[in-house]
Amino acid sequence: MNQDSKNFSRRKFLGNACKIGGVSAILGVTDAMGLLMPEVASADAGEKNANHNIKKPGRNSSYMLLNVRLESGYIYENGYVVATKTVLRNIRIDKGVITKILDTKASYDRQLDRYDAKGMLLLPSFKDMHIHMDKTFYGGPWRAATRRSNIFDIIEAEKTLLLELLPTVQERAEKLIELVLGYGTTYVRSHCNIDPVVGLKNLERLKLALANYSDKISHEIVAFPQHGLLLSNAEGLLREAMQMGATHVGGLDPTAVDGNMDKSLNTMVQIAVDYKAGIDIHLHERGEVGLQAVRRLADLTEEAGLQGKVTISHAFSLASLTEGADVEMANRLASLGISIASSVPIGKNVMPLPLLQKQKVDVMLGTDSITDPWSPHGIGDILEKAHRAAELYGWTYEYELSRALSFATGGITPLDEYGKQVWPKVGDAATAILVPASCSAEAVARLPKREAVLHKGVLSSGSLDKARS
Repeated sequence: MNQDSKNFSRRKFLGNACKIGGVSAILGVTDAMGLLMPEVASADAGEKNANHNIKKPGRNSSYMLLNVRLESGYIYENGYVVATKTVLRNIRIDKGVITKILDTKASYDRQLDRYDAKGMLLLPSFKDMHIHMDKTFYGGPWRAATRRSNIFDIIEAEKTLLLELLPTVQERAEKLIELVLGYGTTYVRSHCNIDPVVGLKNLERLKLALANYSDKISHEIVAFPQHGLLLSNAEGLLREAMQMGATHVGGLDPTAVDGNMDKSLNTMVQIAVDYKAGIDIHLHERGEVGLQAVRRLADLTEEAGLQGKVTISHAFSLASLTEGADVEMANRLASLGISIASSVPIGKNVMPLPLLQKQKVDVMLGTDSITDPWSPHGIGDILEKAHRAAELYGWTYEYELSRALSFATGGITPLDEYGKQVWPKVGDAATAILVPASCSAEAVARLPKREAVLHKGVLSSGSLDKARS
């Protein structure tokens, strides 16, 4: 580390707050592929419930969920996990919290509303930790990705596209929220463009969309300088976005796009410190250029006291680490609580996600683009991303598939690594999904329909059948 780096102390961070200026822009759009809508879309569920005059669980409801299948342990043969044990239970939910888990023969208050899970498996709901809800074609006419030869081509194209999509940002975002809810996602971290083209308008509209679904989904928002923090002179805009409620400050390829790694990273980290916010940077840079940025960001994280608050999205350069260096880097990231958000890319450089997870790095998954100017392939299903990881890394056995669920749930699994039941417990939020599957391993491998999606007890998507008396 050079002398300038050594002098880059936390005290300097805290003392160098810049005055807020400029206008902050965040885009918002959603896309338009009806074929991608899951069968459990909330609109369909609402229609079904209306037709049967079934009361749906709401925010302050107290009710029983009957005949719920819960994982209870692993079955071993010759020292290997070969199957998963389950039991049926009745669960009481009060104001969004699980208050009782009962044997199906135990008595309960029959004055409560009762819904029959019919033996379906209860799993933790999903977290999509990298999605662009403000910048998608979803909800409108089909469009493939924008033709480009480099990142600057698409940045230039966005200067027109963002204005074209601006009038329907909120509408598209709400349709995208419905889409991911139907797939069982009840927590999103949405990146939102901050650039001189649309000012703060996309952020304003994205916040309105998320507010309309606040009882069904939780969220974070990353103020993302898609056109370059330095390249588009976006610092003032980012600061305004943080004042408007963005939870994380973003960044983009500090060398390839901004042309000055140290200044770009320092500016991003300074904003995070000034607003006591998190960081989530898009780092597509490969090879040594990208690794230098990872190392420098790790140093800045330590110096600024941002441990546990920094995420590197994509982090493609980690795929180029040699044996030994990969473990060293993973240990450094884990020691600082720096997480990695990945869309599980398919390509010539396979990301070392299993190694990162083994070394206790928090690995999060995201769907990233949902048919937007950058890619048409996202379908909005975070469980499909865990399924892809299982295929990519050759996880075919019961235990491996069972543990792969953690990628989709933000680390929560019904069983711990030794097969002890750890979820759900009394006192947990009733944030879960019901699927027609026998166990987590089957769910990851077979991608069953999400029949019902609960967020803090609220039926966010799908349907629940009233239990017969």
